[in-house]
Amino acid sequence: MQCLYYLAPTLDSTHTISDDLHAIGVKDRYLHVISKDEAGLTKERIHSSNYIETMDLMRSGFVGAYLGFIVGVLGAFFIMAIKPFGPDVSGFIYIAFIAFTTCFGAWEGGLCGIATDNKKLAQFHDDIEAGKYLFLIYAHKNKIDAVREMMQRKHPGSQHVATDEHFINSFSDVTRLPPRTS
Repeated sequence: MQCLYYLAPTLDSTHTISDDLHAIGVKDRYLHVISKDEAGLTKERIHSSNYIETMDLMRSGFVGAYLGFIVGVLGAFFIMAIKPFGPDVSGFIYIAFIAFTTCFGAWEGGLCGIATDNKKLAQFHDDIEAGKYLFLIYAHKNKIDAVREMMQRKHPGSQHVATDEHFINSFSDVTRLPPRTS
């Protein structure tokens, strides 16, 4: 499954694109629109994006968990070396300490991720702030050509700006396509 990114200029064109995508078999769960006009999307009954798509929650959570694990391992070795609780501390305590710091790191990373925009969408931030509508179309291999052909034929005002192998991999990069010349 690939994620196709398209920019639409207006709410009306976004509504028409959404209807045309539904007509070729793209269901709402595979179609998300990111816009600063959430009220307009709701009014037009257009499926908007979710927090996993717009915030850096997943990526930051994983980074936090990794850092928490490293801190936990180093801390466990430090506690084993200085033995502040005596020589008879169970190995389970060290494992619990590492698990706690890993979970704490994931929690802190997630909190940081809630406060930041998704890294994959950063390059589209100015377009969204300018009032454009960013479509994230998750298309199975058998639908990709149909989506691209329909968008090119029926919606020349919208622009294909990127393709991602799969949006869920929060560590992969998305390269923005160069603007097309008319």
